Amino acid sequence: MVVTSHDVARLAGVSQPTVSRALRDSPKVSAETKQRVRRAADVLGYVPSETGRALSSGRTWRVGLLVTDLDNQFYSHVISPMHHELEALGYQLVLQTESSDSGRVAERLIANSLDGVLLATTTSTSVLPIRLRDRGIPFVYFNRTTDAVEADSATVDPRAGLTELAEEIVTLGHRRIGAIFGPSNTSTAEARERALRSALDRHGLAIPDELSVRGPFDFDTGYQGTQQLLGLTTPPTVIICGNDVVALGALNAARERSLDVPGDVSVVGFDDLPQAAWALVQLTTVNYDLQAMARKAASLLVARIEEPDDPWQHEVFPSVLVRRASLAPPAAV
Repeated sequence: MVVTSHDVARLAGVSQPTVSRALRDSPKVSAETKQRVRRAADVLGYVPSETGRALSSGRTWRVGLLVTDLDNQFYSHVISPMHHELEALGYQLVLQTESSDSGRVAERLIANSLDGVLLATTTSTSVLPIRLRDRGIPFVYFNRTTDAVEADSATVDPRAGLTELAEEIVTLGHRRIGAIFGPSNTSTAEARERALRSALDRHGLAIPDELSVRGPFDFDTGYQGTQQLLGLTTPPTVIICGNDVVALGALNAARERSLDVPGDVSVVGFDDLPQAAWALVQLTTVNYDLQAMARKAASLLVARIEEPDDPWQHEVFPSVLVRRASLAPPAAV
């Protein structure tokens, strides 16, 4: 006779859903109950069936992470903390990659029978959140958001870190400031540009049009943008980049021109990826707890799947400037 989770529930004196939660180590079940359920399962020789669990619950315990820019090093640093958080909650992470987050992606996500989706590369023009909402698929915004559809989110507030950066730049004596901003259709680029300009404005400084560049958050944007800025008759003395990946491109462009960083030009990033601290790089950048933000996004999604009617949660992580060797006074000072 096949032993079922209902048999385990009867022997352990708990409900069948409690058996399922206990065996996937859910934090909602006490340690004492988990021990009792596992002891009952061992006595009966019960082996959980993923297929049976999915059929009985209507869930697959699989959630997707949608990334449309897999080449970007930023996303490789969030997969591991998301995976570990979901694993602890009894879910599996499935990486979903697309060249865009168009409406067609929603159909593929639905076809993969996912319980929910983490959206990591949402743009302001994306229709995917609308499609997911209309199909009843839970999702959470990670890092980027859109006003089109309200949903749980885990984001960073750039204001504190960029305010510190503006004060540091002024103290060091920089007055000709260049910037390589991210794409205008992303909430991250918009928030960082707004926070930076506001912080500089309080010191009577601005970033003129000829010293500002926009493009994707990638290496090529940093490289090409820095070549453009350094090719000006009067180039900037500091270049503030939309993120660390862009800053790596900027550092490479400066090196190709045989310029010293920070002796000839200073470079600043945002995100504080592990590469920023490398001895070869030593990038001054804006830090926030990226791993904690990734874990929080994962836990928010599980909470939304299990309690779909709960109020929306918006977790915002603070930022702080990390001073390293790529920012110094301008050469003329």
